[in-house]
Amino acid sequence: MSDTILLYLPVALHRQDGELYLEDQACNGLRLWAEHFDRVLVLQPLSSAPPPPNWVPLDRIGPARARVDFITLPECWRPLPFLMALPRCLPVIRGAIARADRLGFAIGGLVGDWGSIAAWCAHRMGKPFYVWTDRVESEVVRRTAARQPWRRRLRAHLEHRPMAWAERALIRRAALGLFHGRETFEAYAPHCRNPHLVHDIHLARADHVSEDALQAKLDSVGEGPLRIVYVGRADAMKGAQDWLDVLEALARKGVAFHARWLGTGPALETMRARVAGGPLAGMVDLPGHVQARATVLEALRTAHMMLFCHKTPESPRCLIEALASACPIVGYGCAFSRDLIAGHGGGALVARDDVGALAARVAELASDRAALVDLIARARHDGAGFHDEAVFAHRAALIREHLPLAREVSVAR
Repeated sequence: MSDTILLYLPVALHRQDGELYLEDQACNGLRLWAEHFDRVLVLQPLSSAPPPPNWVPLDRIGPARARVDFITLPECWRPLPFLMALPRCLPVIRGAIARADRLGFAIGGLVGDWGSIAAWCAHRMGKPFYVWTDRVESEVVRRTAARQPWRRRLRAHLEHRPMAWAERALIRRAALGLFHGRETFEAYAPHCRNPHLVHDIHLARADHVSEDALQAKLDSVGEGPLRIVYVGRADAMKGAQDWLDVLEALARKGVAFHARWLGTGPALETMRARVAGGPLAGMVDLPGHVQARATVLEALRTAHMMLFCHKTPESPRCLIEALASACPIVGYGCAFSRDLIAGHGGGALVARDDVGALAARVAELASDRAALVDLIARARHDGAGFHDEAVFAHRAALIREHLPLAREVSVAR
């Protein structure tokens, strides 16, 4: 008997010169899903824009591409186009649900969130489904609204409460909840009949820091300025300005360091202007988007710490990538970051928004290189178990154990 899984992926497909492109990590995820299920059906929005830099042809999935079918929906982030598209998309979604044995939907949002629409369709068709999410979307919208232009603030004010209601309503109706990271799990588990903490990471075993690279890093810790890195979107929700606040405090303390933020985003130009015109000139690099995965991993492997100032309840994968690279995570504590280092203590955490405490902790590590060596070794141990094959096998096993086959149930509601 074949076993077909239907997934909704919120990341958009892009078409260029007649060929479809998908984000490279999403291609890796589909390759891994195809290792655990006979056929993979993918509901996905299709964008009319050119593909971003890290989007690749679907052939990147590998030989399993022949067992992956894509069912596209329009990308609609505004209310009117979304409502206009809904009548013609509902039959497409129901048809995809009818073809599958297992149903899983990434949810998070309101307008344009086809994953939530598909979950509601499955519920109305009497089909068991699981939900997956990696952040508390309604709370992210609420917390970041104050830093947005007035139109976005108004929309966030109107949407975050119904968004929270919709999230919880769907989670209560799901047969299984797969929640990436402790922060997300703790927010949603009380509303779910069968919640599970999972992780979503696309690091291969070979991407983890090698013994030789680790030893070279440990041997070099006592030499030169403190090497600080962050990898991620330059955005207010990532605490971009707090990150610079911490670095300016270190400069005032006379700490010798060099810092890099790898990633682009709406806050990048403001960050560059602040660095160029202030005390951090020559001490901070802001190169923007770095496409080469090897370059990102090398930056993590050579850095003494990942300095992060995340503001919202999410489960950022960059912290896992840092630990796998023997790069201690030093920043704002939350359920997610605390859980990641609970085993070996491969990081140093302070209360969220406490710039002064974070700067003081970094300065302590800069002056006590023996403690920093110990922290690097601990980080390597905390990251050792995180690789893509393990986390996808874990999720697939939970789905097989806890999610009934959809084709065995067919009661319209």
